[in-house]
This record gives sequence, structure tokens and C-alpha cells, in this order.
Amino acid sequence: MLMLPAIDRDRLVRTLLDLVQINSPSKQEEAAVAYVRSALTAIGLANNEDAVHNVYAHLPGRRSAAAPLLVNAHVDTVQPTPNIRVQLDGDVLRTDGRSILGADDKAGVAAILEVLQLLQTSDIPHAPLDVLFTVQEEIGLNGAKAVEFDRLSAREGVCLDVSGPAHHLVVAAPGQNSIEATLVGQSAHAGVAPELGKSAIVAAARAVVAMPLGRIDAETTANIGLIRGGQARNIVPDRCTLTGEARSRDRGKLARQTEAMVGALKAAAEQSGCQLELTVTDSYTAFSYDATAPVVRRCLDAIRSLGRDPELGATGGGSDANIFNKHGIATVLLGVGYEDIHTSNEHIAITAVVDLAQTLLALVTG
Repeated sequence: MLMLPAIDRDRLVRTLLDLVQINSPSKQEEAAVAYVRSALTAIGLANNEDAVHNVYAHLPGRRSAAAPLLVNAHVDTVQPTPNIRVQLDGDVLRTDGRSILGADDKAGVAAILEVLQLLQTSDIPHAPLDVLFTVQEEIGLNGAKAVEFDRLSAREGVCLDVSGPAHHLVVAAPGQNSIEATLVGQSAHAGVAPELGKSAIVAAARAVVAMPLGRIDAETTANIGLIRGGQARNIVPDRCTLTGEARSRDRGKLARQTEAMVGALKAAAEQSGCQLELTVTDSYTAFSYDATAPVVRRCLDAIRSLGRDPELGATGGGSDANIFNKHGIATVLLGVGYEDIHTSNEHIAITAVVDLAQTLLALVTG
């Protein structure tokens, strides 16, 4: 049996601490990108970035029969991130409660850097690796959408960016349609001549009430997340914009849910005498694999080699993996171990990050 080198826990913790203390919300990732590139260079890996600052590196393999593997995590975080103050409470890393931690997804970044360091300082056989650190994941997978895919040779991949332990493997995720609708009515003085107005806010309210929203079924969700309209309390509003989404792991259900939301908007506009300006965008497409898919078998073997029982699951969220799958790279997600992400209570156990690095090492070494 192949003996894997031990994860250097202290080095991994130092890397993670360095990363989470870098302020890098989406579109402000320069310092995090610089850190990652410097770390790759110190490891001995040539690297470069594209126009949006995604970082690319390639590690040649030492197993001639092993298929190349794409390994990915994103360097950006949600807000608030200024003045991050982290504390290690026993085995758990968290902040002082005034900011997010950013373990989503810097724990994934740290685990990748640790594994690359181990591969470079040992002669252990491993698959060829395409290493990709993306930006702007949190605001619509923009970095992944801008990836120059001709730089990548792998047709299978793993994205370190989902909740759950490292033996949790997400093999299905939804597609998403984004909806932006502006209802255009007629302004009027609300106290003098309201009957001359056509309220765009009333039309928008009718549309929202008529829409199926929330949990539609086990595979499908829908939401209206933003409403913007009106000028003043004494003016009948002539414009109101709704921004929402529909998601489903089933393509047909996604189409029907989107049609239902669009239909509600059209009916409300007609009833209210308003015009409708509508944009529906295919944000990303769904993917789904079963246990027989080569990339899934590859991950299951790695998890079992560590004496763990793998869990196969599905998610309701999108990730860079959706974009990679759309471009023909069969990609699944490996649990990172972070909890309460996108909140000031975000935290992660150091043992979870070590487990993640061990699992990734087992995966790339086969």
C-alpha cells in the first residue's frame, strides 16, 4: 500500500490564518491573488493569471496511467471583511463576531497549497494536476465564467467548496435562471390626482403574490430577492424593478418554474396597465452524477482509502463546478468543513481542514 506523507498541521494552519486575514471580497482579490501566486512560486510551480485574475498552475504527473485532474477553490469572500480579527478557540477558528471568517473558500485554498507542497517535496506518484484558483465566485461565478479553458487539459475535476466534512461528496447541483423585471407605469400626484397614475409598485406586488416562491419541491426553489421602486411617498411610482431567481436540479422543472414567474409578471403588468421590461438569464446549468461516474468513483476510492465512509449528496447552491461541467470537465464538490458561512458566526474546525487536505492528497495520488 502506498504510504502518504503526513499533512503538516502547523504549516496548514499558518497558511489558513494568513489567507483569512487578507481582505478579499469579490472584485477586490488582488492581495489574495498575490499571496497565492507567491506561495505557488515558493513551492516551485510556475503560475500566471488571466484578465480577471484567475490563477493557473500545472503540476506534471508521476503516474503515467492517471487521468489529469482539475483542482479548484476560489479566493474571494462575501462581505463584511474589513478588520478581520481571528481567534483559535481550541480546535475551532472563528472571528471576533464582527466580520465573516472567509473559510469559504480559503480553507479550500489552504488545503490545495498544502497538498501541492507535499507533492513537490516528496517523490510520491500522483496524477497530473491543473490547479485553478478563481475570483468573483460569490457574485455569480464570474471568475469561472471567464476561465480560459484552453489552458486546462483535465476532463475531470474536484472543487473544494461546499459545506460538510471531507467525506461528503456533492454530485448534483441545480441550474439557475436569473430574472430582472421592470414594470413601467405612470406617475401622478398621490394626493391630488392618484387616479391618473398607474402604480408600478402595485403591479410588482400583484406579480410577487401570484408567483410560486420558496421551496417548490425537493429539487426546485425560487425567490424574489430585491425590489426597487418609487421616488417619494406622495408620487404614484412609475417604475419598479424586481430581481429574482429560479433554481432546479431538473432542467424541465427549471423551465416550468421560470415560465410561472414570467407569466405572473406579464399578467400583473396587463392588469395594472403597465409595460414590462424583462430579462431572463441562464446563469449556470445543472449537473448530476451517480456512483458509477469515473470522477465519482475516483473520489469514493480516495475517501475509502482513508478508512472513511463516503456520503453522496446534492446541493441547492451553485458553484464554479457548474461552469466547469458546462465546459466538459466532469467536476464534483468535496466538503470543506466550514459552518455558518456568509455570517459573522462562520467557523471551521482545524481537524476538518486537515481531513480535507488528507482527502485531497489521497485523491491526487490515487
